[in-house]
Amino acid sequence: MEIKTIGIAGAGQMGRGIAQVALQKGFYVILMDIKRDALDTALEKITAGLGRAVKKGDMSEEEIVAAMKRLVMVDDIEELKRADFIIEAVTESEDIKFHVFKKIDEVAQKDTILASNTSSISITKIASWTKRPEKVIGMHFMNPVPVMSLVEIIKGLKTSDETFDQTIYLCERLGKIPVQAADYPGFLINRVLMPMINEAIYALYEGVGSKEAIDRIMKLGANHPMGPLELADLIGLDTCLSILEVMYRGLGDPKYRPCPLLRKYVEAGYLGRKTGRGFYTYT
Repeated sequence: MEIKTIGIAGAGQMGRGIAQVALQKGFYVILMDIKRDALDTALEKITAGLGRAVKKGDMSEEEIVAAMKRLVMVDDIEELKRADFIIEAVTESEDIKFHVFKKIDEVAQKDTILASNTSSISITKIASWTKRPEKVIGMHFMNPVPVMSLVEIIKGLKTSDETFDQTIYLCERLGKIPVQAADYPGFLINRVLMPMINEAIYALYEGVGSKEAIDRIMKLGANHPMGPLELADLIGLDTCLSILEVMYRGLGDPKYRPCPLLRKYVEAGYLGRKTGRGFYTYT
């Protein structure tokens, strides 16, 4: 099946980033979100992102005009039935993702592959909410999507080889590098990354060092481009908490227990860059 139109459920940070990349690579995009303000913000961010591509010489003004003509923004999930391949990019919550997949499965064409951008939730479990588990796969993009080259690909227990091959092919057409991970809580990247971020938060919580010292140590001592607390703010503290909770429940190891300070920040609404306040304050 030739993929010309990509449907994306969720117009938040990840959804709009995936949409921008798909537009830059010549795909038609149906971007769906039930919140009109999320769609308005997505349009603004995608336009700005394409503008930066022009400044870098990656696109011409004419190509931007053509790309924007290939973008359709909708608030009705029924519109995704026109897509050849659908990527879910909603909040990292099991209940929300299960509900969205059930609805997408009902409206999508029977041969359409349904991919989840989940960063931790079982693909096998997500697939069980559909009538096409062989066509459900994990396609975990990194943030920010237009910049990061990696896409983690996860097969569920019933995912077919054909679905896997088509997803790898699409990933490469999007200019990304696919890496396969097994269907375990946190997959590969978050299995390694989240314990580091969580331990950095514990170090702050216990007064081992200031947030600036913790981040500076990792940047200068481990050659990381961004400190763990800065990275947590970029990812979203609510997302970090959700991933750690999935790993803690799924693996049963206390080393994945979320730091109380992380939970307190999320309860206060300090979610990172997207709210203007996390471990750092943003304007």
